Formats: sequence, C-alpha cells, structure tokens
Amino acid sequence: MPEPLRSLLTGSGENGRDGAGALFSFGIRVGSAVIAFVAQVLLARWLGAFDFGIYTFVWVWVNVLGSITTLGLSIAAVRFLAEYATRGDDAHTRGFLNFGRFLTFTAGAIVAALGIAVLYAFGPRMIDDHYIRPLIIGLLSLPAIAVTDFQDGVGRARSWIAIAFIPPYIMRPLLILGGIGLILLFGGPRTATVAAIALTAASWLTMTVQYIIQQRRFGRELKDRTVRYRPRQWLSVALPMLLMDSFALLMLNLDVMLLERFVPPDKIAVYFAAARTITLIAFIHFAVTAVAMPRFAASYAERDSERAMRQLARFRSWMLWPSLAAATFILVLGKWILALFGPEFPVAWPLMFILALGYIARAAAGPAESMLVVSGHQNYTALITGVAAFVNATLNLALIPHFGLTGAALATSIAYTLQAAFYAIAANRVLAEGFGHAPPPPDGAKERA
Repeated sequence: MPEPLRSLLTGSGENGRDGAGALFSFGIRVGSAVIAFVAQVLLARWLGAFDFGIYTFVWVWVNVLGSITTLGLSIAAVRFLAEYATRGDDAHTRGFLNFGRFLTFTAGAIVAALGIAVLYAFGPRMIDDHYIRPLIIGLLSLPAIAVTDFQDGVGRARSWIAIAFIPPYIMRPLLILGGIGLILLFGGPRTATVAAIALTAASWLTMTVQYIIQQRRFGRELKDRTVRYRPRQWLSVALPMLLMDSFALLMLNLDVMLLERFVPPDKIAVYFAAARTITLIAFIHFAVTAVAMPRFAASYAERDSERAMRQLARFRSWMLWPSLAAATFILVLGKWILALFGPEFPVAWPLMFILALGYIARAAAGPAESMLVVSGHQNYTALITGVAAFVNATLNLALIPHFGLTGAALATSIAYTLQAAFYAIAANRVLAEGFGHAPPPPDGAKERA
C-alpha cells in the first residue's frame, strides 16, 4: 500500500483525525458528485441540449453571484471561528454568526434586485431573449445561496463536515432534480424556466434546513450568551478574501460565461458536460482542503511554521496521487460517460484531456492557497488568483473566436497551471520564513480548549 494512502487510513493522533475528516468529507463530495452527475444527465435528457445549455448558463451566473455576495465571510469564517473555538470565545462566535448571516443575506438580496432591474431594462440588448426569464427566476435564489455558502464556511470552521457539505452538495441538487421531475410528471413544459423555478425553491429550502441544524448545534455548545462584534476586523480580512473568491469563481466559470457570446446554447451544454465531468477530480482537492484549513489555522495561531510545512507536504500527497488515479479513470471512460448526456455530447471528449492537465497541476500544489489565507497572506492570494483570472479571461477571448470550445479548454487549463505554480512557490517561501510578515495572532490564541 502506498505510504500516503497508508498514512491516510491508519494514522493516529492529528494525522489520524485529519485522515478521517478528509475521507468523510471526500465521501460526501463523492456522493454529491454522483448525484450532480446523474442530475445533469437527466436534465440533459429531459430538457434537450438547447434548454440544458440555457439552464447551465443560468446556474453558472447564479452560483458565481451567490458566492460573491458572501463578501468573503464564508472563507473568513474558517479563520475566525476556528480561532474562537480554540480560545473558547463564545461571545465573538455569536457576533460573527449574526453579522455574517445578516450581511450575506442582505448582499444577496441587493444583487438580486439590481440584476432583475437590469434584465428588465436592458436584457434584450445584452443577451438573447431565451436567457432572460430563466435568469430572472434564478436571481431570486441569490440571498439563499449566499447564506448557504456562509454557513458552509461556518461548518468547515467547526469541523462539522456533514452540516457544512450535505445541505448544499447533496440536499440541494436532489431537491432541484425532484422538483423538475415532479413538474414534468404533471405535464409541465420541458424548459429552462421550469428548471430555474426548481433551482430557486430548492435553494431557499436548503438554506432554511441548514440554518436550523446549525443553530441547534450552536445552542448546545455555546454557553456564554454574550454577543460581541468586531465588524471592522472581520471585514478587513473578508474583503481581500472576497477578491480571491471572486477571482477563483471566475477561474472556474469564466469559460462557460464567455462562451455565451460566441456559441449557441447547445454548444454550451456540450462544453459544460465535459468540463463538469472532469471537474470530478477537483472533489479530492476540496475534501482535503476542508480538513487542511482548520489545521493550518491552528498551526498559525501557535506560530508553528514547521508543523504547517509538514502538514502541507502531507496534504499535497493526499491530493496528487488520488487525483491522478481519478483523472485516468475518468478519461478512459470519458467518451461513454458523455454519451449518457445524449448523442451530441461525446464530441467533447478531447476537451477533457486538456482540462485535466490544469486540475492535476492544482493537485500537485496541494492546499497552498488555504495555508496562505489562514496565515494572514490573503492579499497575496488575491493577487495571484487575480493574475490567473486575468490570464484566463484574456486567453478565452483570444482563443474562443478561433478555436471554439477547444480554445476555452486551453485557456482554462493554462490559467490553472500558472496559478498552481505561483501558489506553491509562495507557500513554500512563507513557511520557510516562519509565516513571513503575517500579523501575529490575537492574545490568547495559544490557549487550547
């Protein structure tokens, strides 16, 4: 058995806890990946390539805007709530929860209102008519998606993997699929508008259920009823993370967003199927990162850069080898997998090879980005991701008009590889300098619960 796998399965102490957490979160993400894949296949079959392409365009925009309207607080939650849990600081935990939920909900509502107003006033001049109604309906889900993303960060900060991941990654896609299925069962039209209605209803229900579960858990664990706020400190960390998160979302979705300007919806559907199929590799990255961030935060709170360096090396191995194995498996079966979506989809199989290279590069860098974020280098990470997003956008605009879907895949893969290289170099340098010029942790951060 390879050493990384043996360490993951049989390790004791912190290594064992990390491995168990990574495996559990990975199991949830594998389950969610299966559900999402089945849902996409069924939607492509139910709606047809044209309306499926419209729905995927709407979902990408709603997902990007909903994540941006967390204002970076979903990532900041991992740093602050892990820190407060270490110190036993219930008062600031309550304040952060109240502040984060209110602000993300409000931001989501404002962006939704502005987006709907713009579409009503200028929609036909900006995009084709068949996108407008589904997009308006989808925008109504923004407040719910924003709060759900924030609560995802809260769950990861407290190492509540099930509460963090099951609602958005398993419950919501099942509700979307079930809602569309019921509408079609009772004779509803097979359109992107129907899919958008199901998306919005599922998003609000998911947010509500996750909120209730988290509140009950905090009600049992937080004994101090005092509430304290530090909005300036929280936002000073969250807003640079917002830039980083925004750039990261653009990296993931910019190809689909820009394809709308150059190709019809059925071509978007074909590209989306290939891109999201190979994206299954990234779930390994996501699962390991979910465990890595609180560990890096604890090492930073104790200014233990040597432990953080060992953690980073271990998490890199946990990402790279499983990612290579997953990529090989998916690519071998890629043509048959794409055929499940419909007869017009297997033509996108070569695109999966191009896109896989970028995801393998990310895995080779490991959770370097997460280590930089929780150690106070969020401005640097935002800069790296911003440069990569700019490269991605530039290459997409340059290559798509000449090479179509292949150009979009090349642009995305090159940008991911460049980003991964910069993150790896930066993380190694920061750790070699003992966390560099990061600000010191707050007083009491070394007190262990």
